[in-house]
Amino acid sequence: MKPASEKVKQWIDNGRDPRSAHWQAGLEALLEVFEPYLEPGRLVPAVSLDASDRQVFDEALAVIDVSPNVAAVFLPPEAAGKIRPPESAPELERIEKSRPAYKILLQRPGAQPRLACLDISPQAHNPGVDLFQDGALLGTYDFEDRKECMDSLDQILFAHMWEKGKWEASDFRRYTVNWFERVMDTGKGDIAVKTDFSYLHTPSLIKSNPVDVIFTLIVDVFDRRLQETHGPIRQALGEIFALPDQQARQTRYYEMAEKIVLQFLSLIKDTELVDFTEFSEKQTDNFKKATSAAIPRIAQKMEAAGPA
Repeated sequence: MKPASEKVKQWIDNGRDPRSAHWQAGLEALLEVFEPYLEPGRLVPAVSLDASDRQVFDEALAVIDVSPNVAAVFLPPEAAGKIRPPESAPELERIEKSRPAYKILLQRPGAQPRLACLDISPQAHNPGVDLFQDGALLGTYDFEDRKECMDSLDQILFAHMWEKGKWEASDFRRYTVNWFERVMDTGKGDIAVKTDFSYLHTPSLIKSNPVDVIFTLIVDVFDRRLQETHGPIRQALGEIFALPDQQARQTRYYEMAEKIVLQFLSLIKDTELVDFTEFSEKQTDNFKKATSAAIPRIAQKMEAAGPA
């Protein structure tokens, strides 16, 4: 990757406005700082959030729908307050310096990476979106009303920051899991989602059916959570691994797996992601069988994750 100063010089030599060239380079440099902590396809907070920051982050989670390879970081005032556009570009200033700023940065990869800077601060006088590419300000979206801004973000990001190339099955799986984890984090089923890209909504994306995809999703999310070294699943399993009796461990694996499956199903029902009342008699029968099969499957994954 070229040093920021070299990129800026090249952009300016190519006729870009020095103000937008320097601002984009600065935002890209900030993204590089947080890159080790980011996971493409997910909106990640730059630092730990307090209660007021968490409220704004949850609002963002509900509307920021990210395609699988796009990096996205949420900057609360602690981080966002330290970055300001050039004083010579007042049109890029969306909130007064004395007020708490909340920004989101997204970067779409490719031969010509594109960057979006969102200001969603509750106290912003001009909330909105700035889009950059190759040192140029491609466009801006300005809103006088923050609610209108938040309601418009999904459409704006889909138009400008989504990957347009062909998706593989793995992309659909990651997108669906990322979306469902947003449902888990917010407890809401009406958050932004592209149903044509979610295998829960469109089972044919992974050559499945409306019943089996429910359990595919449960297992996919469990597998991701199982990889979290310090997550709650690993912590609970640590206590089970410590049990000296193998039969006792297997009983606990099954009990824990049953609890996890039922919790997932309850969330899916409570958030109205699936209307189980619309299942045919055959689908209902298959659903019961799939539920029974998912529990030992997850229990076996728990056992396999233990000490050799």
